[in-house]
Amino acid sequence: MQDDGLIQKRVALLDAKALGLSLTVFIQIRAEKHTPDWSAAFARATRAIPEISGVYRMSGDLDYLIRAHVEDMAGYDRLYQKMISKISMADVSASFVMEDIKNTTELPL
Repeated sequence: MQDDGLIQKRVALLDAKALGLSLTVFIQIRAEKHTPDWSAAFARATRAIPEISGVYRMSGDLDYLIRAHVEDMAGYDRLYQKMISKISMADVSASFVMEDIKNTTELPL
């Protein structure tokens, strides 16, 4: 699989809670503009924030879905402030994980 380019990266799965990152948040974003410049700036801004572990451009009612790991609600507020200082967005809302039922990076082979 390595030789065929199917393995992109090898990583260790860490215990977020043991590292003090006990709050997982999914952030729903509506873009301020639908332009290539805004999209590129958004991608640069979100890639530069270490708390953000996933950014997905979506179909449907929202434009982007972000997965992030923070210490607590104050940590989320710091992340939110960091995000809005880097890029303007039309709407931001968040949902907080209460129970982690399944969380894997495995693909069904």
